[in-house]
Amino acid sequence: MLVIDLVLADDHPIVLAGLENMFRRERDFRVVATCSDGVEALRAVERYRPDVAVLDLRMPRMHGLAVVRQMLNDKMTTRVVLLAAALDDDDLIEAIKLGVRGIVLKEMAPRLVVQCVREVHANGRWLEKRSVTQALDKLIRRQISTQEIENILTPREMEIARAVASGLRNKETAEKFGIAEGTVKIHLHLIYEKLNIDGRMALVHMKEKGVI
Repeated sequence: MLVIDLVLADDHPIVLAGLENMFRRERDFRVVATCSDGVEALRAVERYRPDVAVLDLRMPRMHGLAVVRQMLNDKMTTRVVLLAAALDDDDLIEAIKLGVRGIVLKEMAPRLVVQCVREVHANGRWLEKRSVTQALDKLIRRQISTQEIENILTPREMEIARAVASGLRNKETAEKFGIAEGTVKIHLHLIYEKLNIDGRMALVHMKEKGVI
């Protein structure tokens, strides 16, 4: 039977003990080390080279993402599952960029944590879908280029987006292009939908970044 070697890291003793007991009850897991901070976790991964490291996102001395970053620098092949009490967009984006394959909320049922680790070990992914989708949307909005926007929007939508981003109201935009104010509203609705943004302030921000 295939046995999956694990390093577990969490700075809360009760959580760490719970994780250890849960995995030790499963026949296909072997816990090779438990750690209470990020530095200990990195040392354990260096020493034991486990199949999977289950790391708390927020730990003393070295947080989970810093551990992952160092593992990448050292070319370690251990796969990582991050545990988080809450998910911040920027942390999620960083985790995805670093190649973290599993992200689990601590509020999830224990059996789902076990399933996540098995999935990640099998070269799959297990990500908290709602939060990851929001984070990826944010990443796309950050990285989207002018050329990409021009491919997404029609020429008229691009004109209206730039006019609104410059501070023109709907009525002023309608007068500028010789169209009805209601038509401007329809165009804006489509623009927001296509760019996955939530209003005219987002257009202003994109203009400030030089995207439109």
